[in-house]
Amino acid sequence: MPIKIFIFGVMVFKLLKTQIVLIFLLLACACNSHAKNPAPDNTPAFGKVVIDYSDTSSLAYKQMVYNLDTFYQRQVSAGFNGSVLIGYKGKILYERYYGLSQKESGAPWSPLTQSQLASTSKTLTSGAILLLKDKGLLALDDLVTNYIPSFPYANVTVRMLLNHRSGLPDYIHFAPKPTGKLYLNNDDIIDLFAAKKPKLKFTPNTKFNYSNSNYVMLASIVESVSGMKFDYFMKRFIFNPLGMKNTFVIDPNKERVCTAAFCYKANWQLEPDMHLDGVVGDKGVYSTVEDLYKWDQALYTNKLINYTSLLEAFKPYSFETPGAKNYGLGWRMLNYPDGNKIVYHNGWWHGNNTCFYRFLQDNFTIIVLGNRFNKSIYRQPLQIYNIVMGNKEKVSNEMEPEE
Repeated sequence: MPIKIFIFGVMVFKLLKTQIVLIFLLLACACNSHAKNPAPDNTPAFGKVVIDYSDTSSLAYKQMVYNLDTFYQRQVSAGFNGSVLIGYKGKILYERYYGLSQKESGAPWSPLTQSQLASTSKTLTSGAILLLKDKGLLALDDLVTNYIPSFPYANVTVRMLLNHRSGLPDYIHFAPKPTGKLYLNNDDIIDLFAAKKPKLKFTPNTKFNYSNSNYVMLASIVESVSGMKFDYFMKRFIFNPLGMKNTFVIDPNKERVCTAAFCYKANWQLEPDMHLDGVVGDKGVYSTVEDLYKWDQALYTNKLINYTSLLEAFKPYSFETPGAKNYGLGWRMLNYPDGNKIVYHNGWWHGNNTCFYRFLQDNFTIIVLGNRFNKSIYRQPLQIYNIVMGNKEKVSNEMEPEE
């Protein structure tokens, strides 16, 4: 067979594959959009919100808002710059914007300000994988080599990438600056692993080790299965269906989105772009607190991801180190002896610090985004929790985890 005819045939096959996957996903998402979450409602609540905040004219609600405003006055004085949202059972209890999104122009933070989510992006990358799994397009225990043929490790599965039990070393520590372009991308990282074959840190699935490389591979698996670029897939099948109109995956080669927050050091010096800014999946999603709350609330329904898949995502997978802390499929968590848990993810990239905390049994959510480096942001969820609880209940300092 002449080589030109063969190449043409391969191109047609790839195009048909992409269209078939796209149609299948569209039909499957449409059929699933109105399903209800069968989660039981008799689970004992951890730290249940005992104060009735449903009446926003009540003294209790006004006192809570006053206490939170007072708390954030102190935080701003100490350097906090960003946004915060507190939600309870689908209702926003508190939402505020502080400081500047772009100091040079004087642009203030607003509901439209998108901030780099850093590692909190991993929750969304996990969601993309679970969505493909629910549609029967991949299985969590499939080998990574099924989707990335050049991947040099034979026994690593998709699930091991999700729960950081693959043993992959973190590309951030050894990826070189590229020649001939400003930014590396996911294909470059895959090629780097294929060429260098860096030694695994341990035998796959024998321990937990947080590595950004896992989520780079997962984003590339999304591309391999769907036949679409990661940013387009996320917009078409997650952001748009959930109404996340102010959320996107960054491409530093394109013109900067005018409403996106700049990244700053604590002294307001701009954080410069670097060669790893084009790598996504582990980071790279820009969003707002309101859009993240839409993502949060969708996870209480079958609107996007099946309930059974969420049970897998929120299940702990690592028990080598005793204690409440653990990791699921794209989510850190605190598991308590009575069966209650908090699932969350923090983020830290350049000057961006993010917190996304979900108290599952009570549908209580805390989201904090900042674009001026401030490590104390990671302590805010515990402090906010105690304020909303009226200081009648406290959770341990385990709520201040590593990024």
